[in-house]
Amino acid sequence: MKDVSVGICGLGTVGGGTFNVLTRNARLIAGRAGCNIRITRIASRRPRNDMDLGDVPFSTDIYDVVNDPAIDVVVELIGGYDAAKELVLAAISKGKHVVTANKALIAVHGNEIFEAAEKAEVVVAYEAGVAGGIPVMKAIREGMAANRIDWIAGIINGTGNYILTEMRAGRQFSEVLKEAQDLGYAEADPTFDVEGIDAAHKLTILASAGFGVPLQFEKGFTEGISKITPYDIAHAELLGYRIKHLGIARRRDDGIELRVHPTLVPQSHLIAQVDGVLNAVLVDGDAVGQTMYYGPGAGDEATASAVIADIVDVARAVASESKQRVPYLGFAPEAMEDLEVLSMEDIQSAYYLRITALDRPGVLAKIASILSEHGINIESIMQKESELKDGRIPVIILTHTVQERQMNRAIEELEALTDTDGQVVRIRAENFN
Repeated sequence: MKDVSVGICGLGTVGGGTFNVLTRNARLIAGRAGCNIRITRIASRRPRNDMDLGDVPFSTDIYDVVNDPAIDVVVELIGGYDAAKELVLAAISKGKHVVTANKALIAVHGNEIFEAAEKAEVVVAYEAGVAGGIPVMKAIREGMAANRIDWIAGIINGTGNYILTEMRAGRQFSEVLKEAQDLGYAEADPTFDVEGIDAAHKLTILASAGFGVPLQFEKGFTEGISKITPYDIAHAELLGYRIKHLGIARRRDDGIELRVHPTLVPQSHLIAQVDGVLNAVLVDGDAVGQTMYYGPGAGDEATASAVIADIVDVARAVASESKQRVPYLGFAPEAMEDLEVLSMEDIQSAYYLRITALDRPGVLAKIASILSEHGINIESIMQKESELKDGRIPVIILTHTVQERQMNRAIEELEALTDTDGQVVRIRAENFN
Protein backbone atom coordinates (compact mmCIF):
# COMPACT_ATOMS: atom_id res chain seq x y z
CA MET A 1 0.00 0.00 0.00
CA LYS A 2 1.06 3.58 -0.64
CA ASP A 3 1.54 5.95 2.26
CA VAL A 4 -0.41 9.23 2.54
CA SER A 5 1.11 11.74 4.94
CA VAL A 6 -1.17 13.74 7.24
CA GLY A 7 -0.31 16.72 9.42
CA ILE A 8 -2.64 17.84 12.23
CA CYS A 9 -2.89 21.51 13.23
CA GLY A 10 -4.58 21.85 16.61
CA LEU A 11 -4.59 19.27 19.38
CA GLY A 12 -7.64 20.26 21.38
CA THR A 13 -10.73 18.10 21.87
CA VAL A 14 -11.22 17.20 18.19
CA GLY A 15 -7.51 17.10 17.36
CA GLY A 16 -6.86 14.71 20.22
CA GLY A 17 -9.79 12.54 19.20
CA THR A 18 -8.59 12.46 15.59
CA PHE A 19 -5.10 11.36 16.61
CA ASN A 20 -6.46 8.67 18.94
CA VAL A 21 -8.91 7.16 16.45
CA LEU A 22 -6.45 7.28 13.52
CA THR A 23 -3.85 5.54 15.69
CA ARG A 24 -6.19 2.99 17.26
CA ASN A 25 -7.94 1.98 14.03
CA ALA A 26 -4.98 2.42 11.66
CA ARG A 27 -5.23 -1.05 10.11
CA LEU A 28 -9.00 -0.89 9.63
CA ILE A 29 -8.80 2.61 8.12
CA ALA A 30 -5.98 1.55 5.77
CA GLY A 31 -8.12 -1.33 4.53
CA ARG A 32 -10.95 1.04 3.70
CA ALA A 33 -8.76 3.75 2.22
CA GLY A 34 -6.57 1.42 0.17
CA CYS A 35 -3.48 3.17 1.52
CA ASN A 36 -1.63 3.72 4.78
CA ILE A 37 -2.58 7.03 6.41
CA ARG A 38 0.40 8.22 8.42
CA ILE A 39 0.32 11.08 10.92
CA THR A 40 3.78 12.52 10.28
CA ARG A 41 3.61 15.88 12.06
CA ILE A 42 1.45 17.58 14.71
CA ALA A 43 1.44 21.26 15.66
CA SER A 44 -0.56 23.00 18.35
CA ARG A 45 -0.17 26.32 20.11
CA ARG A 46 -0.75 24.50 23.41
CA PRO A 47 0.94 21.11 24.03
CA ARG A 48 -1.07 18.17 25.39
CA ASN A 49 0.93 16.67 28.22
CA ASP A 50 -1.84 14.13 28.80
CA MET A 51 -1.30 12.50 25.38
CA ASP A 52 1.38 10.10 24.20
CA LEU A 53 2.20 11.08 20.61
CA GLY A 54 4.81 8.35 20.22
CA ASP A 55 7.49 9.30 17.70
CA VAL A 56 5.33 11.84 15.81
CA PRO A 57 7.19 15.19 15.68
CA PHE A 58 5.39 17.93 17.63
CA SER A 59 5.70 21.71 17.30
CA THR A 60 3.98 24.79 18.70
CA ASP A 61 4.21 26.48 15.27
CA ILE A 62 1.25 25.38 13.14
CA TYR A 63 3.06 26.49 9.97
CA ASP A 64 5.60 23.72 10.51
CA VAL A 65 2.88 21.40 9.19
CA VAL A 66 2.07 23.55 6.16
CA ASN A 67 5.74 24.03 5.28
CA ASP A 68 6.65 20.35 5.53
CA PRO A 69 7.06 19.17 1.90
CA ALA A 70 6.25 15.59 2.87
CA ILE A 71 2.72 16.41 4.08
CA ASP A 72 -0.08 15.53 1.64
CA VAL A 73 -3.09 16.52 3.79
CA VAL A 74 -3.29 19.37 6.32
CA VAL A 75 -5.98 18.86 8.98
CA GLU A 76 -7.07 22.27 10.35
CA LEU A 77 -8.53 21.94 13.85
CA ILE A 78 -7.49 25.26 15.42
CA GLY A 79 -10.92 26.90 14.98
CA GLY A 80 -11.82 30.57 14.62
CA TYR A 81 -11.78 32.80 11.57
CA ASP A 82 -8.62 34.72 10.67
CA ALA A 83 -5.75 32.46 11.76
CA ALA A 84 -7.53 29.41 10.35
CA LYS A 85 -8.21 31.17 7.05
CA GLU A 86 -4.54 32.17 6.66
CA LEU A 87 -3.43 28.64 7.51
CA VAL A 88 -5.81 26.99 5.03
CA LEU A 89 -4.98 29.38 2.18
CA ALA A 90 -1.27 28.84 2.85
CA ALA A 91 -1.75 25.07 2.66
CA ILE A 92 -3.71 25.39 -0.59
CA SER A 93 -1.01 27.63 -2.10
CA LYS A 94 1.52 24.85 -1.46
CA GLY A 95 -0.69 22.31 -3.23
CA LYS A 96 -1.82 20.50 -0.09
CA HIS A 97 -5.28 19.08 0.46
CA VAL A 98 -7.19 20.37 3.50
CA VAL A 99 -9.60 18.73 5.94
CA THR A 100 -11.31 20.98 8.48
CA ALA A 101 -13.97 20.82 11.20
CA ASN A 102 -14.30 24.61 11.20
CA LYS A 103 -17.89 25.56 10.29
CA ALA A 104 -17.33 29.27 10.99
CA LEU A 105 -14.41 29.31 8.54
CA ILE A 106 -16.39 27.62 5.77
CA ALA A 107 -19.60 29.61 6.33
CA VAL A 108 -17.84 32.99 6.29
CA HIS A 109 -14.81 32.44 4.02
CA GLY A 110 -15.76 29.27 2.13
CA ASN A 111 -16.39 30.94 -1.24
CA GLU A 112 -12.86 32.38 -1.27
CA ILE A 113 -11.31 29.15 0.00
CA PHE A 114 -13.08 26.94 -2.55
CA GLU A 115 -12.11 29.27 -5.40
CA ALA A 116 -8.46 29.05 -4.36
CA ALA A 117 -8.68 25.27 -4.00
CA GLU A 118 -10.27 24.92 -7.45
CA LYS A 119 -7.37 26.81 -9.03
CA ALA A 120 -4.82 24.76 -7.10
CA GLU A 121 -6.67 21.50 -7.93
CA VAL A 122 -6.78 20.38 -4.31
CA VAL A 123 -9.58 19.13 -2.07
CA VAL A 124 -11.05 21.05 0.87
CA ALA A 125 -13.25 18.70 2.93
CA TYR A 126 -15.42 19.82 5.87
CA GLU A 127 -17.86 17.05 6.86
CA ALA A 128 -17.10 17.50 10.57
CA GLY A 129 -18.09 21.18 10.42
CA VAL A 130 -21.80 20.34 10.31
CA ALA A 131 -23.50 18.17 12.95
CA GLY A 132 -20.32 16.58 14.31
CA GLY A 133 -20.24 12.86 13.69
CA ILE A 134 -23.43 12.74 11.59
CA PRO A 135 -22.46 12.23 7.90
CA VAL A 136 -25.13 14.62 6.64
CA MET A 137 -22.95 16.53 4.15
CA LYS A 138 -21.98 13.31 2.40
CA ALA A 139 -25.64 12.30 2.31
CA ILE A 140 -26.65 15.62 0.71
CA ARG A 141 -23.75 15.95 -1.74
CA GLU A 142 -23.63 12.29 -2.80
CA GLY A 143 -26.49 10.16 -1.50
CA MET A 144 -29.16 12.67 -2.59
CA ALA A 145 -27.49 13.74 -5.85
CA ALA A 146 -30.59 12.70 -7.84
CA ASN A 147 -32.93 14.91 -5.82
CA ARG A 148 -34.14 18.46 -6.01
CA ILE A 149 -33.87 19.36 -2.32
CA ASP A 150 -36.81 21.53 -1.32
CA TRP A 151 -35.99 22.19 2.34
CA ILE A 152 -33.61 21.34 5.15
CA ALA A 153 -34.38 21.73 8.85
CA GLY A 154 -32.32 20.69 11.81
CA ILE A 155 -31.37 20.75 15.45
CA ILE A 156 -27.73 21.62 14.77
CA ASN A 157 -26.54 22.94 18.12
CA GLY A 158 -26.43 20.49 21.00
CA THR A 159 -26.04 23.12 23.71
CA GLY A 160 -29.30 24.85 22.79
CA ASN A 161 -31.11 21.53 22.49
CA TYR A 162 -29.89 20.45 25.93
CA ILE A 163 -31.11 23.70 27.49
CA LEU A 164 -34.59 23.48 25.92
CA THR A 165 -34.86 19.80 26.90
CA GLU A 166 -34.06 20.53 30.55
CA MET A 167 -36.41 23.54 30.63
CA ARG A 168 -39.35 21.19 29.94
CA ALA A 169 -39.16 20.29 33.65
CA GLY A 170 -39.95 23.91 34.53
CA ARG A 171 -36.35 25.06 35.06
CA GLN A 172 -35.27 28.58 34.14
CA PHE A 173 -32.97 29.33 31.20
CA SER A 174 -30.21 30.85 33.37
CA GLU A 175 -30.15 27.83 35.71
CA VAL A 176 -29.85 25.29 32.88
CA LEU A 177 -27.25 27.37 31.03
CA LYS A 178 -25.05 27.37 34.15
CA GLU A 179 -25.45 23.59 34.36
CA ALA A 180 -24.52 23.22 30.67
CA GLN A 181 -21.37 25.26 31.30
CA ASP A 182 -20.47 23.14 34.33
CA LEU A 183 -20.90 19.97 32.23
CA GLY A 184 -18.74 21.35 29.43
CA TYR A 185 -21.61 21.58 26.91
CA ALA A 186 -21.49 25.39 26.81
CA GLU A 187 -18.53 27.76 26.64
CA ALA A 188 -17.83 30.41 29.28
CA ASP A 189 -19.15 32.85 26.67
CA PRO A 190 -22.18 30.93 25.34
CA THR A 191 -23.29 33.57 22.81
CA PHE A 192 -22.56 31.54 19.66
CA ASP A 193 -24.62 28.61 20.99
CA VAL A 194 -27.62 30.24 22.67
CA GLU A 195 -28.05 33.12 20.20
CA GLY A 196 -27.99 30.82 17.17
CA ILE A 197 -24.74 31.94 15.51
CA ASP A 198 -23.20 28.46 15.59
CA ALA A 199 -26.37 26.97 14.09
CA ALA A 200 -26.43 29.71 11.44
CA HIS A 201 -22.89 28.80 10.36
CA LYS A 202 -23.95 25.18 9.87
CA LEU A 203 -27.24 26.07 8.16
CA THR A 204 -25.37 28.27 5.68
CA ILE A 205 -23.27 25.28 4.62
CA LEU A 206 -26.25 22.91 4.47
CA ALA A 207 -28.23 25.33 2.31
CA SER A 208 -25.36 25.89 -0.12
CA ALA A 209 -24.81 22.17 -0.61
CA GLY A 210 -28.53 21.44 -0.75
CA PHE A 211 -29.56 24.17 -3.19
CA GLY A 212 -26.38 24.85 -5.14
CA VAL A 213 -26.01 28.48 -4.05
CA PRO A 214 -23.00 30.45 -2.76
CA LEU A 215 -22.34 30.58 0.97
CA GLN A 216 -24.25 33.59 2.34
CA PHE A 217 -23.96 33.54 6.11
CA GLU A 218 -24.36 37.30 6.53
CA LYS A 219 -27.80 37.29 4.86
CA GLY A 220 -29.50 34.76 7.15
CA PHE A 221 -31.87 35.50 10.04
CA THR A 222 -30.79 34.45 13.52
CA GLU A 223 -32.80 34.42 16.76
CA GLY A 224 -31.64 32.73 19.96
CA ILE A 225 -33.33 30.93 22.85
CA SER A 226 -32.46 33.23 25.75
CA LYS A 227 -36.00 34.66 25.90
CA ILE A 228 -37.79 31.30 25.93
CA THR A 229 -39.57 30.63 29.23
CA PRO A 230 -40.76 27.42 30.94
CA TYR A 231 -44.28 28.90 30.70
CA ASP A 232 -44.20 28.96 26.91
CA ILE A 233 -42.61 25.52 26.74
CA ALA A 234 -45.40 24.09 28.94
CA HIS A 235 -48.19 25.75 26.97
CA ALA A 236 -46.70 24.66 23.65
CA GLU A 237 -46.87 21.11 25.04
CA LEU A 238 -50.56 21.59 25.90
CA LEU A 239 -51.13 22.54 22.26
CA GLY A 240 -49.35 19.38 21.10
CA TYR A 241 -45.95 20.92 20.28
CA ARG A 242 -42.35 20.94 21.48
CA ILE A 243 -40.11 24.00 21.20
CA LYS A 244 -36.86 23.26 19.35
CA HIS A 245 -34.14 25.66 18.20
CA LEU A 246 -34.07 24.93 14.47
CA GLY A 247 -32.11 26.00 11.45
CA ILE A 248 -34.46 26.07 8.46
CA ALA A 249 -33.53 26.51 4.80
CA ARG A 250 -36.21 26.36 2.12
CA ARG A 251 -35.94 26.78 -1.64
CA ARG A 252 -38.74 28.75 -3.28
CA ASP A 253 -39.38 30.05 -6.79
CA ASP A 254 -38.46 33.58 -5.67
CA GLY A 255 -35.35 32.72 -3.62
CA ILE A 256 -34.33 30.83 -0.50
CA GLU A 257 -35.22 31.09 3.17
CA LEU A 258 -32.28 30.97 5.57
CA ARG A 259 -33.31 31.26 9.21
CA VAL A 260 -32.47 30.06 12.73
CA HIS A 261 -35.02 30.54 15.52
CA PRO A 262 -37.04 28.76 18.24
CA THR A 263 -39.75 26.71 16.55
CA LEU A 264 -42.85 24.81 17.62
CA VAL A 265 -42.71 21.27 16.19
CA PRO A 266 -45.54 18.72 16.50
CA GLN A 267 -44.80 16.29 19.34
CA SER A 268 -45.52 13.38 17.00
CA HIS A 269 -42.72 14.32 14.61
CA LEU A 270 -39.42 12.43 14.94
CA ILE A 271 -37.37 15.60 15.33
CA ALA A 272 -39.44 16.59 18.38
CA GLN A 273 -38.12 13.47 20.12
CA VAL A 274 -34.46 14.49 19.76
CA ASP A 275 -33.39 15.54 23.24
CA GLY A 276 -30.26 16.48 25.16
CA VAL A 277 -27.07 17.32 23.26
CA LEU A 278 -27.97 15.23 20.22
CA ASN A 279 -28.44 16.71 16.73
CA ALA A 280 -30.82 15.81 13.91
CA VAL A 281 -31.20 17.08 10.36
CA LEU A 282 -34.27 16.63 8.17
CA VAL A 283 -33.79 16.79 4.40
CA ASP A 284 -36.72 16.79 1.97
CA GLY A 285 -35.99 15.66 -1.60
CA ASP A 286 -38.47 15.46 -4.45
CA ALA A 287 -37.60 11.82 -5.22
CA VAL A 288 -36.88 10.32 -1.81
CA GLY A 289 -39.17 12.44 0.39
CA GLN A 290 -38.16 13.22 3.97
CA THR A 291 -35.01 11.67 5.43
CA MET A 292 -33.53 12.33 8.88
CA TYR A 293 -29.92 12.11 10.06
CA TYR A 294 -29.50 11.76 13.82
CA GLY A 295 -26.65 11.40 16.29
CA PRO A 296 -23.97 13.19 18.31
CA GLY A 297 -23.29 16.70 17.02
CA ALA A 298 -20.08 17.19 18.99
CA GLY A 299 -17.53 15.35 21.11
CA ASP A 300 -13.94 14.29 20.57
CA GLU A 301 -14.22 10.93 18.83
CA ALA A 302 -17.68 11.53 17.34
CA THR A 303 -16.36 14.58 15.48
CA ALA A 304 -13.10 12.77 14.75
CA SER A 305 -15.16 10.12 12.98
CA ALA A 306 -16.23 12.73 10.42
CA VAL A 307 -12.75 14.28 10.18
CA ILE A 308 -11.22 10.88 9.42
CA ALA A 309 -13.94 10.04 6.87
CA ASP A 310 -12.79 13.14 4.98
CA ILE A 311 -9.14 12.16 5.35
CA VAL A 312 -9.96 8.74 3.90
CA ASP A 313 -11.71 10.32 0.89
CA VAL A 314 -8.73 12.58 0.24
CA ALA A 315 -6.22 9.78 0.81
CA ARG A 316 -7.95 7.58 -1.77
CA ALA A 317 -7.60 10.31 -4.36
CA VAL A 318 -3.96 10.98 -3.44
CA ALA A 319 -3.00 7.30 -3.48
CA SER A 320 -4.72 6.62 -6.82
CA GLU A 321 -3.58 9.94 -8.34
CA SER A 322 -7.18 10.46 -9.37
CA LYS A 323 -8.49 13.90 -10.27
CA GLN A 324 -12.10 12.75 -9.91
CA ARG A 325 -13.69 14.29 -6.82
CA VAL A 326 -17.05 15.48 -5.47
CA PRO A 327 -17.39 19.26 -5.98
CA TYR A 328 -16.82 21.29 -2.82
CA LEU A 329 -20.51 22.13 -2.34
CA GLY A 330 -21.88 19.21 -4.36
CA PHE A 331 -22.40 21.27 -7.55
CA ALA A 332 -19.93 22.11 -10.31
CA PRO A 333 -18.95 25.80 -10.00
CA GLU A 334 -20.65 26.70 -13.27
CA ALA A 335 -23.91 25.12 -12.06
CA MET A 336 -24.18 27.26 -8.91
CA GLU A 337 -27.12 29.69 -8.81
CA ASP A 338 -26.99 33.12 -7.20
CA LEU A 339 -30.47 32.96 -5.65
CA GLU A 340 -31.67 35.75 -3.39
CA VAL A 341 -31.88 35.10 0.34
CA LEU A 342 -35.38 36.25 1.23
CA SER A 343 -36.22 38.72 3.97
CA MET A 344 -37.89 37.29 7.06
CA GLU A 345 -40.93 39.39 6.19
CA ASP A 346 -41.38 37.16 3.12
CA ILE A 347 -41.38 33.82 4.94
CA GLN A 348 -44.58 31.99 5.83
CA SER A 349 -45.22 30.23 9.11
CA ALA A 350 -47.83 29.43 11.69
CA TYR A 351 -47.36 31.31 14.98
CA TYR A 352 -47.67 30.81 18.71
CA LEU A 353 -48.57 34.15 20.34
CA ARG A 354 -48.71 34.98 24.05
CA ILE A 355 -50.47 38.25 24.75
CA THR A 356 -50.78 39.71 28.25
CA ALA A 357 -54.32 41.14 28.30
CA LEU A 358 -56.04 43.31 30.89
CA ASP A 359 -59.11 41.72 32.42
CA ARG A 360 -61.69 43.87 30.63
CA PRO A 361 -64.82 43.03 28.63
CA GLY A 362 -64.29 42.71 24.89
CA VAL A 363 -60.48 42.29 24.95
CA LEU A 364 -60.55 38.94 23.18
CA ALA A 365 -62.84 40.38 20.51
CA LYS A 366 -60.41 43.25 19.88
CA ILE A 367 -57.47 40.84 19.60
CA ALA A 368 -59.35 38.57 17.20
CA SER A 369 -60.46 41.58 15.15
CA ILE A 370 -56.89 42.84 14.68
CA LEU A 371 -55.70 39.40 13.61
CA SER A 372 -58.61 39.06 11.20
CA GLU A 373 -57.96 42.47 9.66
CA HIS A 374 -54.46 41.30 8.77
CA GLY A 375 -55.68 38.04 7.24
CA ILE A 376 -54.57 35.90 10.18
CA ASN A 377 -56.80 32.94 11.07
CA ILE A 378 -56.81 31.50 14.59
CA GLU A 379 -56.42 27.73 14.95
CA SER A 380 -56.78 27.65 18.74
CA ILE A 381 -56.96 30.01 21.68
CA MET A 382 -56.26 29.40 25.36
CA GLN A 383 -57.11 31.59 28.35
CA LYS A 384 -57.22 30.39 31.95
CA GLU A 385 -59.11 32.45 34.51
CA SER A 386 -57.02 30.75 37.20
CA GLU A 387 -53.95 32.59 35.84
CA LEU A 388 -55.48 36.03 36.40
CA LYS A 389 -52.99 38.12 38.39
CA ASP A 390 -52.91 41.85 39.08
CA GLY A 391 -55.75 42.33 36.61
CA ARG A 392 -53.75 40.72 33.79
CA ILE A 393 -54.21 37.37 32.12
CA PRO A 394 -52.11 35.61 29.44
CA VAL A 395 -53.89 34.77 26.20
CA ILE A 396 -52.29 31.99 24.12
CA ILE A 397 -53.11 31.88 20.42
CA LEU A 398 -51.98 29.44 17.71
CA THR A 399 -52.51 30.76 14.19
CA HIS A 400 -52.71 29.20 10.76
CA THR A 401 -49.88 29.80 8.30
CA VAL A 402 -49.45 33.44 7.34
CA GLN A 403 -46.76 35.70 5.92
CA GLU A 404 -44.45 37.19 8.56
CA ARG A 405 -45.05 40.68 7.16
CA GLN A 406 -48.73 40.40 8.10
CA MET A 407 -47.86 39.09 11.55
CA ASN A 408 -45.44 41.95 12.19
CA ARG A 409 -48.12 44.54 11.43
CA ALA A 410 -50.67 42.74 13.60
CA ILE A 411 -48.25 42.53 16.55
CA GLU A 412 -47.57 46.27 16.28
CA GLU A 413 -51.30 46.94 16.64
CA LEU A 414 -51.75 44.40 19.44
CA GLU A 415 -48.96 45.99 21.46
CA ALA A 416 -50.47 49.45 20.90
CA LEU A 417 -53.82 48.43 22.43
CA THR A 418 -54.63 49.99 25.78
CA ASP A 419 -56.09 46.59 26.71
CA THR A 420 -52.75 44.74 26.46
CA ASP A 421 -49.57 45.02 28.50
CA GLY A 422 -45.98 44.67 27.33
CA GLN A 423 -44.64 42.87 24.28
CA VAL A 424 -46.32 40.01 22.45
CA VAL A 425 -44.32 36.77 22.65
CA ARG A 426 -44.05 35.26 19.17
CA ILE A 427 -42.69 31.77 18.35
CA ARG A 428 -42.91 30.38 14.82
CA ALA A 429 -44.33 26.93 14.17
CA GLU A 430 -43.54 24.35 11.48
CA ASN A 431 -45.40 21.15 10.59
CA PHE A 432 -43.02 19.89 7.84
CA ASN A 433 -45.80 18.70 5.58
